Amino acid sequence: MSDALLVIDVGTSGVRAAIVSADASVSEVRHRQVLPITPAPGLVELDAPALAAAAVELATEVLHAAGPVAGVGIANQRASAIVWERASGLPVGPGIGWQDLRTVGTCLVLQAEGLRLAPNASATKLAAILDEVDPDRTRAADELCFGTVDTWLCWVLGGGAQGHVHVTDATNAAVTGLVTADATGWDPAVLQALRIPESMLPAIVDSSGAVAPATALPGAPLICGMAGDQQASLVGQACVRPGQAKATFGTGGMLDLCTGSVRPAEPVRGAAGTFPIVAWRRGGADTWGVEAIMLSAGTAVEWLRDDLGIIDTAGQSAEVALACADTGDVWFVPALLGMGTPVWDFGARGTLLGLTRGSGRPEVVRSVLEGVAHRGADLLEAAESDSGFSVEALRVDGGMSENPVFVQALANAVGRPVELAPFLEATTLGAGFLAGIATGTWRDEDDVAAAYRPAAVVEPDKDDATREHDRERWLDARGRAEKTIPELSGISF
Repeated sequence: MSDALLVIDVGTSGVRAAIVSADASVSEVRHRQVLPITPAPGLVELDAPALAAAAVELATEVLHAAGPVAGVGIANQRASAIVWERASGLPVGPGIGWQDLRTVGTCLVLQAEGLRLAPNASATKLAAILDEVDPDRTRAADELCFGTVDTWLCWVLGGGAQGHVHVTDATNAAVTGLVTADATGWDPAVLQALRIPESMLPAIVDSSGAVAPATALPGAPLICGMAGDQQASLVGQACVRPGQAKATFGTGGMLDLCTGSVRPAEPVRGAAGTFPIVAWRRGGADTWGVEAIMLSAGTAVEWLRDDLGIIDTAGQSAEVALACADTGDVWFVPALLGMGTPVWDFGARGTLLGLTRGSGRPEVVRSVLEGVAHRGADLLEAAESDSGFSVEALRVDGGMSENPVFVQALANAVGRPVELAPFLEATTLGAGFLAGIATGTWRDEDDVAAAYRPAAVVEPDKDDATREHDRERWLDARGRAEKTIPELSGISF
């Protein structure tokens, strides 16, 4: 039997299937764009059948090309909500994506009643779907199933209504807003407040461990690894020991730091603005972490391309930025959608400061890349503060990790080495590691750590005094970006 693993990775904009081999290489990659639907501003919906069809078709292609595998790993966008009929397996309507903001008002009302839920979590999204299709909750308990994207994929791969594989893993469950603080089970207080029957919720299983055969795929390989995208990326970059951290820079940015077997003390949000997460669960035991969030990362580069028109492609930003040695004291704060960790200010706005008659296209483009890098330093400093750990080197993946100017700016901003992931989408590798531990391809987390090899290591090229000066200047700019719209700055989840 092969030691290779099939991985299905469902992101916000598409589906990927690939093979992860015992040497931690990734091959036979297939990708299909499956974009979310935006019927109105603030609304983001999913075509769940389209996601499932793409996953099955791409996975089948990969298996035909690669042959039998030892198991299947799943990585997925987190906190989206899908509801389907138990008997037919058909969704009752569009899924609601994690970015959807239709339940902001509901969250504020619940907060006033002492229940703190965020609109990006699954809880109020599920309630919104039920309010639409089953307002009196007569069908929910016996006829309907809820799941995040991992749950939906397992249902489809496991045979649909005939297989009744209705599960989610601990990493996904813990960010739904529906579980207890210690992630041991569904929270009865939240379920009661939202009128959600527990019987429609999936069983919570390990992130690494046997789940069920994927009977929808050739050979029915065993589903044995599951994790939300950020936790999969954490494992994929072998941040498996306390004090190791990774950052993913895509449209937004997420930094996750492994804290070990003890849950972070903060019940919801730490003093520095990070959130406790289940990093993975194996053998019923949780490894925990903290997560810091940047709302705008690659979005800022897209702004340069799509709205200002001063670059033709995202990749061109590096070429343009290299036309100047520095920004000429121009500072950009990427708060185009508000600001996350550490200040959590939804009224903050993007800010470009220090412009002179001599400021040109290169300086503006470089300031954007350096601004995102400084926000990365914000996330790392916050994670270190809330966790109590000091990170020796920061591992990175995501689209922006291909930009050499950005990566160098990040190394300078954090003042320590930046290690580039060997595969751009480390989520795929992480789901493969989790599945491979379950199948014996890797013995445990130590084997995963030994298998990891960064593609490159970028060292800071500025001295400490220069770095501290730059950091002070940027933090001053960040302060000016805060509370631009005071009414929104007063909202907190």
